[in-house]
Amino acid sequence: MPRTKEQFEEMRKATKEKIQSAAMKLFARKGFGATTVQDIADEAGISNGLLYRHYKTKEELYNEIVHFALSGLNRIIALFETDESPSKLVNQFMDEVYRDMVSGDDLAHLMILMSESYSSSGMTDQAPNDVVAVNRNLLTAAIRLIQRGQKLGEFAPGDSDQMALYFFAAIHGLAKMKVLLKDDFVMPAATILTAFLYGKGE
Repeated sequence: MPRTKEQFEEMRKATKEKIQSAAMKLFARKGFGATTVQDIADEAGISNGLLYRHYKTKEELYNEIVHFALSGLNRIIALFETDESPSKLVNQFMDEVYRDMVSGDDLAHLMILMSESYSSSGMTDQAPNDVVAVNRNLLTAAIRLIQRGQKLGEFAPGDSDQMALYFFAAIHGLAKMKVLLKDDFVMPAATILTAFLYGKGE
């Protein structure tokens, strides 16, 4: 029985996700310049020809991954800017990070890739500026969220700029440790990562 249009689309989507996951892993571990199209195809378990059906160049694949990440960051910014309880929003965000970090390597690879994207030759001229701008917006949104939580008595007093920087630095550091330690990595509980916001452990 011939496949339906929907089945073909599902297969196409699954192949693209496999390619993106393989590319994120290799770009994060080896760097953009040292990763070849053949490396990505081998990691994804597909042929070069099939990879080229989805992406004309390695640069196109790299840029799509980065813009996907930027979309995710913009979603977090929008979440932080809602009127929900600041503690509820932070806990929701950390629960998502925790689930993603324990379920696979994609988030860790993506975070490392984003941090190294500023100097990569794989990106368009505008892309590094976009990465910087979105990360600044995310930090600003987190600072304002912490300040709102402090005013409501949900978070401990303190320098909101430093608290926001510490928060994201801790998450990024864990991503690097996950890639470095591989199977020996153990993700801390979300409550440990947010304890400083509540004044615990002081």
